[in-house]
Amino acid sequence: MIKRNALITGGARGIGAATAKSLAEAGHRIFINFVNSTKVATDLAEDIKRNGGEAFPVQADVRDDNQVKAMFDKINNQCGGVDILVSNANMNFTAKPFMEQTWEEFSQKLNDEMHASYVTAKYAGEKMKEKQFGRLIFISSTLSESPVPSFIAHGSAKGALDSFSKYLAQELGPYGITSNIVAPGLVLTDATKHAPDDFKEMVRMHTPTQRIAVPEDVANVITFLASDNSSHVTGTYTPVCGGAYLP
Repeated sequence: MIKRNALITGGARGIGAATAKSLAEAGHRIFINFVNSTKVATDLAEDIKRNGGEAFPVQADVRDDNQVKAMFDKINNQCGGVDILVSNANMNFTAKPFMEQTWEEFSQKLNDEMHASYVTAKYAGEKMKEKQFGRLIFISSTLSESPVPSFIAHGSAKGALDSFSKYLAQELGPYGITSNIVAPGLVLTDATKHAPDDFKEMVRMHTPTQRIAVPEDVANVITFLASDNSSHVTGTYTPVCGGAYLP
C-alpha cells in the first residue's frame, strides 16, 4: 500500500483523534492540526508512533490564512504535500433562535466554517492535482438536513459545506480527486459529555441501532473514504448516526 500524507484539522481530540489513529493504522503518515491543545496533540502523535505509525503535530489556526499557508508549506517541503484532507476543525457558534440572533452572530459561524474548509481544500488541491490523486473529506452534521431549535447558524453553515463538497467533486473528479461529506449525529466526545443524560437517552431511544455513536464510528467511515477502494465514491453525504436521521 502507498503511504499517503493525511492532514486532519482539529485532529487532537474526539473525532479528529480517532481518525488520526485509524488512518495511521491504515498505513498513512498523519499530520495532527491543532490550535491550543499542544500537549494533547503531542501525546496523540507519540501514541501513534509507539504503535508503529508515523505522526506529527502541526499548529495552525485554520481561520488564519498565513498560518494555513505556513502549515501547508511545511508539509509540502518535508513530505511532498497533502494527499488526504480531513476538514474537521470545530468552529464555535451562537446557539439562538433566528428571531433573537443577529446577522453578525449568524455570519461568524458561516464564514469561519466555509473559510477554513475553502482555504485548506485550495492548498491541498494544488498538490493533489499534480499527483492526480486526492481525498477531500469534510465533517458536516446531520443538523444540516434535520434542523433542531437554536442551531440555525450551525446547520446553515454545514449545509453550505455540503453543497461546496458537491461542487468540488464535480470540478476535481477528472484529476483523481474525490470530495465527500461525513455527517455525524450525536457523538460521545469531550464536547458532548456535558449534555443532559435525559437528552442522550432520548436520542438513543430514537436511534435504530439503539446506541449513540463514538468517535471510532465516524473514523471508520472517514478511513474508507480516504482509501484507494473509494476511488469511485465522490459527491456523497454519509450520515453516521445509527439511522437516527433517515432522509
